[in-house]
Order: sequence, then C-alpha cells, then structure tokens
Amino acid sequence: MTSPPGPESALTAEAPASAEAAPEIAAVEVRGVRFRFPSGQAALDDVSFTARAGERVAIVGPSGAGKSTLLMHLNGLLPERLPAVPQSTVFIEGVAVAPETAADVRRRVGFLFQDPDDQLFCPTVREDVAFGPLNLGLPAAEVRGLVTSSLELVGLGAEYAERSTLQLSVGERKRVCLAGVFACRPSVLALDEPSANLDPRARRNLLQILNRFSGCQIIATHDLDLVVEHCHRVVVLDHGKVFADGPPAQVLRDEWLLKQHGLEVPLRLLLDDSMPRHSLS
Repeated sequence: MTSPPGPESALTAEAPASAEAAPEIAAVEVRGVRFRFPSGQAALDDVSFTARAGERVAIVGPSGAGKSTLLMHLNGLLPERLPAVPQSTVFIEGVAVAPETAADVRRRVGFLFQDPDDQLFCPTVREDVAFGPLNLGLPAAEVRGLVTSSLELVGLGAEYAERSTLQLSVGERKRVCLAGVFACRPSVLALDEPSANLDPRARRNLLQILNRFSGCQIIATHDLDLVVEHCHRVVVLDHGKVFADGPPAQVLRDEWLLKQHGLEVPLRLLLDDSMPRHSLS
C-alpha cells in the first residue's frame, strides 16, 4: 500500500518568497452530517471527514452502520430535499451539494451501486454506458467514443457492446456499471461494496481497474483485505458515528476497536504479522 498522492504539480511562474500557497481544496469534505429516515431512525450523527484528490478512503463498519447512506450524500441522492448552499454539509471539490449544484456534483461524483442490477436498465451494454454522458448533454459522436474507451478501460472489448446485460456474469455487469461511470468522466468515485459477490479473478480485475483511476475514491465495504491492499485511509463507522480514522495498517490491527464494531483483523494483516522477520546483519 502506498502513501496518498500529493496534489499534481503544474508549470507556473515562481511565486515571491513571501507569497503564501493557496490552500488545497479537498476532493470530498463532509462537515457534521446528520440524517434521519422518515421513520425517525437516526442514520448519520455528526459525521465529518475529508479526502484529498487521488486519495482512497474506505468506510467500514457492521451492516446498518450508515455506510451506504453516507455515500448517497456525496452526490445528492440523499437527503430527498437537499439543503440550500448556506446549510450544506457536503462539499465536492469545494462545490456545496445543494439543489442548484446537484447536476454539477453528480457529474463530478460517479456512484457505483452494490447491486449492478440497480444500475443497469437499458437493452444493451452500449446503451447503458452511453446513458450517463447523453444525459449530460454531450454530442452523440463524442459519446460513441466515450463508450468505446470506457469499455476498454474496464477490460471489455467491442464484442460486448451489443450484448444484453442479462447475459453477463456479476463481475462483467459490475464492469459495465464502472464503464458507465467512467464515461461521465468523474473526478470522484463513490463505491458501495464494489467487491461483493465477486470470485477471486473478478475481484483482482476490479482492483486493477480501480488502481488505474487517479481520482479520489470513497469505498464502503466489508472487504477489509481490499482496504489493506487498496486504500490510504479507513474510517470506522457504527450507529452513524465515526469511531476511528487513520491508516489501514494501524486502525485494522486494533483488535479491541474492531471487536467493538463487529469487525475482525483482516487475514492479510494477520499473515503479515505471523511472517518471521529476518535480519540482514
């Protein structure tokens, strides 16, 4: 696992020594988010975190912790009535998630649902991948190119374009969903259980695809080995509250913390800790 990448450098004129660098704008900023379902049940309670451009942040916790609910706040799927800008508590690249910015935010944030069947509804793969960019108002010729390049990005050749998504495996359907997300050219991915129901080969393919995406990734998952392999940070969420936020190798070795929140030390860390250490001297 690597350290989170820093902001990309740009070729600019050298600033005077006394000039202060402009503050970095977070890719994702969540400020004290609270949310209740219509029944009155609290789902999120004062949740705060930030993620930098290019950073991969995992959201982990037991079922019902509020992980999916939190993800849906990132592109305005929740709450049903978005707050006006002055009351906004979620910001994407400095843009407040609000009614007047919803279209812009949803262009910036690509959302992958846990179940691909919740995301695929067109007769063919080509039409599904094209649906998002067409609804963004992009020209048809440009969309055709985006469909081809996005399918290539997820390892699906041109022969898949005219297939029905009903004829694909779960892993292939998830890749079609990702192609549809990539076709909209987002800078942030919000991924809900991306490795769920995948066999080992499909899981490896997924990780290779996600590793090639240079933008910010917020990943809600029960796959703690994926967190160790892929993410720079992990946030532990339970009962709608944040209980820990830090490097996976540190947070996910805390047995007491994990037990309190229905989690276990991932196998990858257990194996790493059990390997003998050999001195070079």
